[in-house]
Amino acid sequence: MPKCKKSYKRFDSINVIPFIDIMLVLLVMVLTTATFIKQGVIPVELPKAETTQKENITKEVTVYVNAKGEMFFEKIKVTAKELEKKLSKLTKEQTVVLRSDKESRFQDFVTVMDILKRLKHEQLYIVTKQDSKSSLE
Repeated sequence: MPKCKKSYKRFDSINVIPFIDIMLVLLVMVLTTATFIKQGVIPVELPKAETTQKENITKEVTVYVNAKGEMFFEKIKVTAKELEKKLSKLTKEQTVVLRSDKESRFQDFVTVMDILKRLKHEQLYIVTKQDSKSSLE
């Protein structure tokens, strides 16, 4: 019987090119998702135009009534007539926040509410402070 000579090829190196390809794809995916997670939005550089119309952003306006019965429009002391004049310049969609002191007279609160009703202004918030213990318990 003839003897077969077995030949063994020596394995000297590993082909790492497919491994590098996979790692590069994973790296791109991780970096892409990491920037979306960090910013929360996709960054977009908006184009510029010569004829643009700025959106009218309305902010809320605050009316204060202190314990002495003094009225303030945006921290500027006003009379009831001046307050009505300033509120009449607002749009009906603009929000008015009323902060009235708990020691102020009820009549001062009613005066402000009457002005808003006359101007047909319905976007109103009345700010109160939450009591730590309720008297209704």
